[in-house]
Amino acid sequence: MLRIANTENGQVRGLPAADPRITAFKGVPFAAPPVGINRWRAPQPCENWEGVRDCYEFAPISVQDTPGLGSDIYCREWHVDPEIPMSEDCLYLNIWTNAKSADERKPVLVWFFGGGFQWGYTAEMEFDGERLARRDVVVVTVNYRLGAFGFLAHPQLTAEQPDAPCNFGSLDQQAGLRWVRRNIANFGGDPDNITIAGQSAGGGSVMAQMACKDNAGDFHKAVVMSGMFKNPYEDNNFFIPRSLEDAGKLGEQLFERLGVKTLEEARELDAQFIRRTYSDMRNETFVMFTIVNDGHFCTGDPMEAFRNGTRNRVPVMAGNTGDEFFEFMHAENDVHLRAMAAKRFGDDVEKFLSFPEANIHTEQGYAPVSAPEIGVKTAFLAESRMDDAKPCYYYRFVSDIPGDDHPGTFHSVDLWFFFETLAKDTRPFEGRHYDIARQMCDYWANFIKNGDPNGYDINGNKLPAWRCYTDSDRAEMEFTPDGASASVDHNEFTAFLLDHI
Repeated sequence: MLRIANTENGQVRGLPAADPRITAFKGVPFAAPPVGINRWRAPQPCENWEGVRDCYEFAPISVQDTPGLGSDIYCREWHVDPEIPMSEDCLYLNIWTNAKSADERKPVLVWFFGGGFQWGYTAEMEFDGERLARRDVVVVTVNYRLGAFGFLAHPQLTAEQPDAPCNFGSLDQQAGLRWVRRNIANFGGDPDNITIAGQSAGGGSVMAQMACKDNAGDFHKAVVMSGMFKNPYEDNNFFIPRSLEDAGKLGEQLFERLGVKTLEEARELDAQFIRRTYSDMRNETFVMFTIVNDGHFCTGDPMEAFRNGTRNRVPVMAGNTGDEFFEFMHAENDVHLRAMAAKRFGDDVEKFLSFPEANIHTEQGYAPVSAPEIGVKTAFLAESRMDDAKPCYYYRFVSDIPGDDHPGTFHSVDLWFFFETLAKDTRPFEGRHYDIARQMCDYWANFIKNGDPNGYDINGNKLPAWRCYTDSDRAEMEFTPDGASASVDHNEFTAFLLDHI
């Protein structure tokens, strides 16, 4: 097995995974520590080292709120270790490979974790790459800076480093991807067959990387899980990058709270003091530092870049779980609903009101609809209408999830299935759940290899056919309690909304 590999900075040694046919390299540096003068700068080159570096453990997680202290579902599900090491020195990646030599050129997955750009880390239990590596995929998980360290903007930064004034977390992801391009062949990977993937903010990160023109040729396929959003009832600017000017004003507010006036002073502050101050600011104002339209890495709305074809156009797999991120028409009563619907749908208001879905009333409002489902489908329809349309595959995860809390298909639960890491969860999953996970991981591996999820499972059985989602064939793949089920979207209400976006 390939236990020692070369990198551009020196040799690294990995350990056998639980399956000894897999080697795991953990904590491989891909950039210099972003500390001191490198705080709030684009990632800098990594220094060389002598001898063989042991890469046996995950590196410290990015500076963030201490995980695992709450009682919410995510603390119970996977943020279970409040003692996990944390450091501003966090630019490391991890690799799982089943290559026996460095010349095997296996397809590569580069994974960006989610967490609202505020939380998350590559050491999360569900991101174990071993099961994909058993399917001849080289898996790379890339860490990046978060919150005030990853997405601060400030006029002084813009003046000092105009080519990279912010989006440091996104630039970390980009640097990790480029490191993979330069080095992954030494781990048995193919630098000309790379898929970038992520979920939630990681999916939003994939969208941003797809929209960045500087990334042309650096990846060849993309997977966006619960990371494409569209509200069919009103414009929602939450997912649209802020302007550099507006983000800079937020940075000035943070500096004021930190009690500093200059960038030099801020770079000398203790990282945990910055973290606590920013966390208090975020919790008071409900404003988070995220991706900024800086005119360099990010030049606009990544969703719009997808719809108008200006993204790096590669095959895409994308979808959502059944119970996440619903949008509503926020009406006070039936009369108000009619008025709002008339404003939104004009002459088609009566048709809108005729749908049973439009008259579903909850505490949040009327006419609930999945924002990620609408987001994916609007993007895929736009792609299908272009010349040389790239294949786009839509999925919906609606399997049952066991447990006394009756959680439904909550946001992020599908990660256990795509990575086939159910055995690490404490929920009472049964054999059929493991069958679904194996099937989902098979589809994912096929897509990573070929840009097409179709083919055979790990046992050599042909998988149910999964067709592209297009204007003329609105094909879906549902992952149900009984496994993969291909169908066509015949929901007239969804079709109506898609036609009016």
